Amino acid sequence: MDFEIRKNRKPQGARKLTRERAAYFQLMEQGYSTREAARIVGIDLRTGKKWRNGQNSPGKGRRATPPIYQDHGQTSGHPADPGEPPSRPSRYLQEHDRVHIADRLREKASIRQIAAELGRSPSTVSREIRRNRRSTPNGGWYYRPHTAQARADARRPRPKSGKIGQNIELRDFVQDHLTRRWSPEQICQALRARFPDRPEMHVTHETIYQALYVQGRGELRRELTRALRTGRARRRPNRHAHKRVSRPVKDMVMISERPVEAEDRAVPGHWEGDLIIGKDGRSAIGTLVERSTRYVMLVHLPHGHSAFATRNALAATVQTLPPHLWRSLTWDQGSEMAAHRAFTVATDIPVYFCDPASPWQRGSNENTNGLLRQYFPKSTDLSGHTPEHLEAVAAELNSRPRKTLGWETPAARLRELTAPLS
Repeated sequence: MDFEIRKNRKPQGARKLTRERAAYFQLMEQGYSTREAARIVGIDLRTGKKWRNGQNSPGKGRRATPPIYQDHGQTSGHPADPGEPPSRPSRYLQEHDRVHIADRLREKASIRQIAAELGRSPSTVSREIRRNRRSTPNGGWYYRPHTAQARADARRPRPKSGKIGQNIELRDFVQDHLTRRWSPEQICQALRARFPDRPEMHVTHETIYQALYVQGRGELRRELTRALRTGRARRRPNRHAHKRVSRPVKDMVMISERPVEAEDRAVPGHWEGDLIIGKDGRSAIGTLVERSTRYVMLVHLPHGHSAFATRNALAATVQTLPPHLWRSLTWDQGSEMAAHRAFTVATDIPVYFCDPASPWQRGSNENTNGLLRQYFPKSTDLSGHTPEHLEAVAAELNSRPRKTLGWETPAARLRELTAPLS
């Protein structure tokens, strides 16, 4: 054996032991034990065992290595050529797996049978076939394993630039609508409606979020995160909110007594209401959302949000729409609605109250309040906003397409209800 044993047996650091590995394999072929071959070559015993048995997951940033004796294609017991690069980790389909899939497909085997034979999940085999099959002119398809392997190798290198970063037209469209405070899901639907026959212009909302939050890609400007509803520059895990302290209001009529027609949103005219509070609780803006159309109205409260001021402002606001669009109003148990009976007498609109700490009973209103925080941030003085500004903000919200409305706008839905009367 033409190999010089190292005199310096100290650790050599991270380096490729190509010659040592080849000599180790040669000694193993000659019948030496693992311990003896490792001693002669000058490597640690654990290193020799890793070369012989392979390892699954060495750690972050390192690749798994296969054993020197493979079960497929090496029945003679000879080790793999140490000069060849190690095969892919076992979690990836390899070329012999794809050859097996192609053979069994020709034999009309089911996907579940093929998956069981390979020890894989049926979804893995199904995705592999769907991703790499090719169509034929007569409407059929075929699967070529070696072509599929080449395609898989071409897709594997990382990092990859995202779809938004590769398409300038798509990137400009997304950035323009983010500056208009559209949500990523609204943008995705607008892309499909604007470019129905161009798949390269279609993305999911998660793709947009990734382009914003994963800044290594550099696909969208970082400052556009301020246009999101949350305004966050990074993702934050969900946390359980603290329960609010109940503030009992006299003579409340609970939501359980609200008409059944309000539950399924089929009949328009049932509203949800709340306040968004400004800095130190000194200012507020009233919010009203119609359950069927999701139409938004903002209530100007220049004189505070006491029960008396809230009652008068709400009574003035409801006069701007036809009476048949005001069948009920649902509120939480805030003290600002202590004068709810006087409001009902003045407007003939019954008021129903949610259960304590149950914001989901006014889901549309809670969602709208989150949208409005883009325009009226927390810990700011809300008393400086004029009625004209509130109307402009409401008009902008009402002109956005909504997924729950089949991507129509609340304003369009309301026009359908008021058009016969005008």
